[in-house]
Amino acid sequence: MAVRAVVIEADGGSRGNPGPAGYGAVVRDPASGEVLLERAEAIGTATNNVAEYRGLIAGLEAAAELGAVEVDARMDSKLVVEQMCGRWQIKHPGLRPLAARAAALVDRFDTVRFSWIPRDRNRHADALANAAMDAAAGKPSRSAPGSSAGQPSRPTPSSSGDEPSRPVAGADSPGRAQAREVAARAATRTAGTDPATTKASWEPRPTFTATRLILVRHGATEWTVQHRYAGRADVPLSESGQAQARATAARVAALAPSAAAVLSSPLSRCTATAEAIAGALGGLPVRPQDDWIECDFGDWDGHTFAEVRDRWPGELDAWLASTRIAPPGGESFTEVGQRVDRAMAALREAYPGETVVVVSHVSPIKLALRDALAAGDAFLHRLYLDAAGISVLDMWPDGGIAVRSVNDTAHLPPD
Repeated sequence: MAVRAVVIEADGGSRGNPGPAGYGAVVRDPASGEVLLERAEAIGTATNNVAEYRGLIAGLEAAAELGAVEVDARMDSKLVVEQMCGRWQIKHPGLRPLAARAAALVDRFDTVRFSWIPRDRNRHADALANAAMDAAAGKPSRSAPGSSAGQPSRPTPSSSGDEPSRPVAGADSPGRAQAREVAARAATRTAGTDPATTKASWEPRPTFTATRLILVRHGATEWTVQHRYAGRADVPLSESGQAQARATAARVAALAPSAAAVLSSPLSRCTATAEAIAGALGGLPVRPQDDWIECDFGDWDGHTFAEVRDRWPGELDAWLASTRIAPPGGESFTEVGQRVDRAMAALREAYPGETVVVVSHVSPIKLALRDALAAGDAFLHRLYLDAAGISVLDMWPDGGIAVRSVNDTAHLPPD
């Protein structure tokens, strides 16, 4: 019989770090504390952190088997909790595939909350992990508390000093209260300003009350045509990119002759594009905004897509599987999304009823459009944005959004 909500307690350990390792996971009824499922396994030689992630994965899989839609995941591993909430980067390459597996499981539920608990409140899962390691070593097994007597084991009430549960939303769905909050973004939204939760309407809205945002991807660079990751590297516009910038400037001037401001990522490929647009709009100043800078691709910067696939296959798979995962030495899309959210909110507040041009990069623009359309993370890998393409959306004070065009390139000269 399916249950709606469950509590997961998960733990893992290694005798040697690395050494013989195992994990334990307990799934409970949140009201009665009854143990619904247990999972435990010895996993050979591994580190503590790997075992902790394996315990979380096993617990999430067990909760999915029960048909749960809400999960409260409790662990005594601060590292795993903080990484799953998107607040700490996952720097160790061996943990990225495990974090991606856990993230994919999280997306199967409506809501997952992660919270850290003291070790003494995680005794049951700890005992299961130790029993698995003992069994693998041929030692007598110690019974986990509450698992052998047939009596429900109740979770200890939370003390006032415990860290509160942190919500992490799963994949998007129309009825979800936090439909777009993947990876427990640190920035919280004001009620009524989230397009995924704003009351739906088929009725056209007055555009004079909206802030119109014209999102422009910068013109092409040499790295663009070579299909290289270009994050924080300051690659200038190529000759064709400069021509694209001029054509885009004329198009934006026709779309928004009375634009109030031109904002730009501080990187030169964007500021050069923005300066062409500002000139076509009568000489508006270009205002660099750090929140619109490209994702930091870390060690991948300057490498072609094929080179990254060859040199970092596991890290690339993990990155493609979850917005919480950052490239080695880089920034996750969850982190980019936090600053894009901040930038969008600032625009809505600073320019009510006006038109603003923002010149940015692929990742920030995709994230802005994903959220405007209340789409899932797969959108990020399915939307193509051309160099110097234009997207337009309207934002209303109550959180309503209308996307009017995406990746308009009709103004660009032929290749």
